[in-house]
Amino acid sequence: MDRAQKSETIESLRGVFADAGAVVVTHYMGLTVAQLTDLRGRLRGEGAKFQVVKNTLAQKALNGASNGAHDLFKGPVGIAYAKDPVSAAKVSTQYAKENDKFIVIGALMGDQVLDAKGVDALAKLPSLDELRAKLIGMIKTPATRIAGVLQAPGGQLARVINAYATKDAA
Repeated sequence: MDRAQKSETIESLRGVFADAGAVVVTHYMGLTVAQLTDLRGRLRGEGAKFQVVKNTLAQKALNGASNGAHDLFKGPVGIAYAKDPVSAAKVSTQYAKENDKFIVIGALMGDQVLDAKGVDALAKLPSLDELRAKLIGMIKTPATRIAGVLQAPGGQLARVINAYATKDAA
């Protein structure tokens, strides 16, 4: 890899660290190509990506961050990232439970560094789409209840009139 490629990779990683909601740092030693392809497919399904990175280039892309992020980049490192901070963490932790050779080390969320337990806690949170659906459901429910309350007096009045009409007809 020549200097131009290295600087291009560093700039690309800077963009990933800046734009991603969370960057999950993992060790993938011992995984086969088929297993990595399966992991990438799962992540792609959730709108996330997986990339194998060189530790020195990742550390240079962090621009000397003093928050302990450099400690995550030791050994064979791959990063999973997405705009949504939860999706990459969910897929990575689920895959780590299924495969002993895939280990979640930690994550970067903006300026914060999470350990493996923090990533597990992040993975248990609902995704952005799930939160949006819950919010819409909460907004929609009162409107449905108001419509039901407004219809109730009209329905009761109609039943009373119907009862008098059937009583007079009989």
